[in-house]
Amino acid sequence: MSATVRPSTAADARVIAQLASAFSDYLRSIGDPDPESSQITEQQYLADGTGPKQAFYGLIGELDGEPVGYLLYCHGYDLDLKGRVIYVIDLFVQESARGHGVGRLLMQTTAKISRDAGGNHLCWSVYVQNKLAQRFYRNLGAKDISDLDFMALRVSAL
Repeated sequence: MSATVRPSTAADARVIAQLASAFSDYLRSIGDPDPESSQITEQQYLADGTGPKQAFYGLIGELDGEPVGYLLYCHGYDLDLKGRVIYVIDLFVQESARGHGVGRLLMQTTAKISRDAGGNHLCWSVYVQNKLAQRFYRNLGAKDISDLDFMALRVSAL
């Protein structure tokens, strides 16, 4: 089987939403009480992942030309890491396609995009119950950041 990665386009909105739904099912199976809250819809992808006010970018992972995974990311900056970074928003590969290098190729492609943009790190969060993902990332060489807490605040609260 041949793994490839390509940039996603507006035409991929439906397949990304379908893969995201499968990701949501997986997260539910490992205990996430509300996996749909972070699941991207076709409409969200089109509104925020395409067009003149594009907030994020995407990659499609394929096996023998069939989409089996995706990675969404955005550019950022981190003073602690001393420079430009890419934040991996979401990464998922269908269970049937795992073990064929699609996830690794998605991450390698994102690392190249980061390097080409002057970046030096990829950053992301992982659901604490997702031991499979944690093992995958550690096998790539990722390190846990144990001295920071991930936080969020609704702007309407201020």
